[in-house]
Amino acid sequence: MAAKYPVPSSDKILALSCTNVGVGPGGTTAMLARVSIVDYRGQVILDTYVSPTMQVSDYRTATTGIESSHLLSPDTPAFSQVQQHVADLIKGKVLVGHSLWNDLSVLGIPHPAVATRDVALYQPFRNALRSPNQVIGLQTLMWHLMCRRCQDGQLHPVENARAALDLYRTVSSEWEGAIAIENWPSCLPPSTFSRCYL
Repeated sequence: MAAKYPVPSSDKILALSCTNVGVGPGGTTAMLARVSIVDYRGQVILDTYVSPTMQVSDYRTATTGIESSHLLSPDTPAFSQVQQHVADLIKGKVLVGHSLWNDLSVLGIPHPAVATRDVALYQPFRNALRSPNQVIGLQTLMWHLMCRRCQDGQLHPVENARAALDLYRTVSSEWEGAIAIENWPSCLPPSTFSRCYL
């Protein structure tokens, strides 16, 4: 009898990270500005800016590095085009990332919860940092668990996707082993983002 949750092969695993700009009053609402996807070896599958669908009120340039020229270029693809491309790429794949609910939310793409490996929700990582009930930032996870810096200066979605993937790979046997015996090793994402999961 086949396992209910077979261990995914490396060609079935992708890592995702998005960078957002702010829209609305004060720029507090997130809108997708850049999306990156890497494969299991960290090779870039997709890295693109996204044309805004609303007036950007805060490019968050100090942390994102994004300026209006990145998004308003005639070569920048439309959101709907990028959304469809990402949906096609991740369909049937196991998705690795950090706080994936944020990425799926700005993309407007739901993904099966059982096919996500969110390093922000992985309970053994939280326990190792003695923070069992709170989300720990990617920068902190990388420094404490891998003695490696990431996100120094500006955010870079390719670097973030690779960092999440590196964290996953260090524990993939344990993580997948727990899933295989139906002992889910992760916390639930925030309930307000339940629409992001199938």
